[in-house]
Amino acid sequence: MKAQSSETDLPEEKLYTIGTVSKLTGVGAITLRAWERRHGLINPVRKQSGHRLYTRQHIDQINRITTLTQQAIRISQIGPGMLESDLSVDLGGDPDSWKDYLNSMISATISFDEERLEEIYNEVLSLYPIGVVTRNLLTPLLIELGLRWEDQQGSVAEEHFFSFFMRNKLGARYHHRTRGNRGPLLLLAGLPGEYHEIGLLLFALAAHASGYRVIPLGANMPLDELAFVAKAKACSAIVLSGAIEPRPEILTRDLSALVKDCGVPVLVGGLSSVYGCDAINRAGASALGRDIDHGLHILDEMLSQN
Repeated sequence: MKAQSSETDLPEEKLYTIGTVSKLTGVGAITLRAWERRHGLINPVRKQSGHRLYTRQHIDQINRITTLTQQAIRISQIGPGMLESDLSVDLGGDPDSWKDYLNSMISATISFDEERLEEIYNEVLSLYPIGVVTRNLLTPLLIELGLRWEDQQGSVAEEHFFSFFMRNKLGARYHHRTRGNRGPLLLLAGLPGEYHEIGLLLFALAAHASGYRVIPLGANMPLDELAFVAKAKACSAIVLSGAIEPRPEILTRDLSALVKDCGVPVLVGGLSSVYGCDAINRAGASALGRDIDHGLHILDEMLSQN
């Protein structure tokens, strides 16, 4: 039996209870315990009281397990080594190839090499659908670069260079999307203080591919203007996105007011929803986590019940 960590051994990063992790990933507490005890897949931090606490890395690993089981891989076939990367093997893809693409794009970003970024991006899209590329390359890439920037290993210039490139690429793909969807209409916006649009664009593309219609309002959107737009356009839901920790008043005051005024479900995705999961739920909204497929699944279920 593993020795429990003492209170002083707990990591300094933010930790999440099993209830919060269950909401963020859609995996029940009983299942999480089974994955830990029977299969040794997830090893949460233990308080002296015995309560389980999870890090952001644990949340990513749980989403990874869910993705693998959705590919018809039995839980007994999943080993700890398969959770070291978010790179999956959709449509027969070679995991080593995805790792090469990932490392090459990071290298091109660090070198400010737009031609190399363009070459890799075009090559991978010529081989795989955008949904597979998003899951296997773009999402892991954003996580890796986000950690690099968060740890101050990378420069602001590096971040802006990559963000500008991806915003143009994804924006062009969104602009040239096939029209004619008949699904529910979603109002999409970045949280106040959030200036990154890549996650929002990826969600917009995934939602469109799932049959939704979307109205994207971009980054850094004041929440007090969203209820009017949602009512005027008869939107079915409002989806907010962010990659930074929101200011407390945004979740406790502004988000709560939006939920009361808009009359439709309000959901928050991206890393912001991991940071502020409990406050988001207290405000009456729903935290989606940063896995786009899981977020769309929650949205589907929520709208089917309304």
